[in-house]
Amino acid sequence: MTVFEGTFTQTESLRFAIVIGRFNDLIVNKLLEGCQDCLKRHGVDINPQGNQVDFYWVPGCFEIPLVARKAALSGRYDAVICLGAVIRGQTPHFDFVAGEVSKGIAAAAFQTGVPVIFGVVTTDTMQQALERAGIKSNLGWNYAMSALEMGTLMRQVNGLGVNSYGQLASGSAGQVLSGEVNLAIAPDVSSDRIL
Repeated sequence: MTVFEGTFTQTESLRFAIVIGRFNDLIVNKLLEGCQDCLKRHGVDINPQGNQVDFYWVPGCFEIPLVARKAALSGRYDAVICLGAVIRGQTPHFDFVAGEVSKGIAAAAFQTGVPVIFGVVTTDTMQQALERAGIKSNLGWNYAMSALEMGTLMRQVNGLGVNSYGQLASGSAGQVLSGEVNLAIAPDVSSDRIL
């Protein structure tokens, strides 16, 4: 059996979308800084004019899943990172927004087959949010690490194909990541059986 595992190297050809909810920008900007720092330190060109990372700004967290799904459906990205912050207030608004955002982001990943990273901080207080955005540690870094790992893992998984005998065929993880293995899998239309 083969072990497939994401890596944090060979990142030159990876492409990412970062979808950012502007609301609670004090927290969100710090998460974005942590995310960008991680990607940069792992060899990803984070320049918006570059060809590896695109930034999508939306009004708030509730709008993140729609744009994340559209970005994932574009076929341009190895992973989509969703960044935002929902902080509990004195109304049930928090519960509605946090629940729908998490369901929407999960659905975007399931429906598209592209890793969509849940980087939305949901906390009871502003202090808790600040702790997660840099005072104690910056979760933006962790979200970027998840995107790197899942992006490289999915390249390996997508590099798997089926040969004419119905057996699993694949290149090595290095071949898949370097582009030596064609990631497109064409259906077998030469046989009379229903696929």
